[in-house]
Amino acid sequence: MSFDIICFDCDSTLSEIEGIDELAERAGCGAEMAALTNAAMNGEVSLESVYAQRLDLIKPDQQAIDWVADLYIEKMVQGVEEVFQQLHSQGKEVHIISGGLKQAILPLAEKLQVDADHVHAVEVVFASNGDYLKFNQQSPLARNGGKAEVCAQLNEAGLKMAMIGDGNTDMEAKKAGAYCIGFGGVVARGIVREQADVFVDSPDLQTVLPYLL
Repeated sequence: MSFDIICFDCDSTLSEIEGIDELAERAGCGAEMAALTNAAMNGEVSLESVYAQRLDLIKPDQQAIDWVADLYIEKMVQGVEEVFQQLHSQGKEVHIISGGLKQAILPLAEKLQVDADHVHAVEVVFASNGDYLKFNQQSPLARNGGKAEVCAQLNEAGLKMAMIGDGNTDMEAKKAGAYCIGFGGVVARGIVREQADVFVDSPDLQTVLPYLL
């Protein structure tokens, strides 16, 4: 099965970290945050109920975002660069769709030669001195069902589309007609294993390639 549009989650899929949890750890509210993130990823609570709560606790400033952006790259999942090189060489349309913070993900995307306008994530607004002000509350990616909405917008022509990710929110892309590949190489979630069209749990992302090309 060959796909025209291929979308990847970022946290625990392209990078081994959950960016928001790392920011929380740095801000001294790590344990509380990890519990919220896990509850959302396992589908126990809605994403929108925890999103604002998490960012209000952390208040990530420009410096914190730059720090976690470096960490995303440092902790890249094995095989990611090879996967993206292969997809680009075959002329695939590649997107990153994440409930994470856009400014933190852009440097990783650039390294993987993904255009900034193919990165769909939640934007943070900073004050002129770099302090955290707010996030874009209109973003569909700060709520449940958002990834399906973004996938539907990207695929108005009804092309063959795949979504690869580790969380319950990634599997929602099925509603937009996407073929969903559950990636358990960093975190293997039971709900994702159940819902995915196919599930891989190798730590190397290259194991998804046979399903995409």
